[in-house]
Amino acid sequence: MPLPETIPVRYTEEEAGYVTVRPMVRQTFRLDELLDMILSVAGKDAARIRQLLHSGTVVYHFFRYSWVGFDADQAELAVALASFPDADPSRPFAPDQCTLAIFESGGAHTRHLMELNRAAASKRRMFRGQSFWERLLEIAGNEKMWYDGYSYGRRADIYRLDLDGENVPQITEALKHLAPRDLRSVLGVLPTAASIHLVCPRAVNADRP
Repeated sequence: MPLPETIPVRYTEEEAGYVTVRPMVRQTFRLDELLDMILSVAGKDAARIRQLLHSGTVVYHFFRYSWVGFDADQAELAVALASFPDADPSRPFAPDQCTLAIFESGGAHTRHLMELNRAAASKRRMFRGQSFWERLLEIAGNEKMWYDGYSYGRRADIYRLDLDGENVPQITEALKHLAPRDLRSVLGVLPTAASIHLVCPRAVNADRP
């Protein structure tokens, strides 16, 4: 059976532990729109995507989407997924393309400690010739950056900066001297952070958005 071009979808807000009374919204998705949403949840794992298409349900951004499940032909699904970006470890780290820094803990179960966006971190203190964001990316650019994959949810490549005894003091000094007062909370995160993930959206004309 060929993949459907359009899929009637129902969705409602997901409330963990409660039966929602919010109305169900109905909308028709193109196949690429549904795949785009599923990729944000499952990544480019064809087996997992086929399973979700068959199950007819997925939770995305606190909404539960449901449709009449269908079996996706493996070859046809591969063709459909080929139009979406792939992770590309050969892509060099480009600091000027980064828009977000995510501070993460270490250990077996990592967790987000803080997200710092470029707009907030680019504010300069009075009489300072450099912003904290500029200094953070300068520090990252002088370090070994690890390619950490492609995020379909963020439509971006992710690069990881591992924190150590050399770069943490540099970041701490930059926070104290360059960051506005409302960013000083980052100082409380650094002692438990093991890495910073820098989010760099791909150019629109480089791959499918």
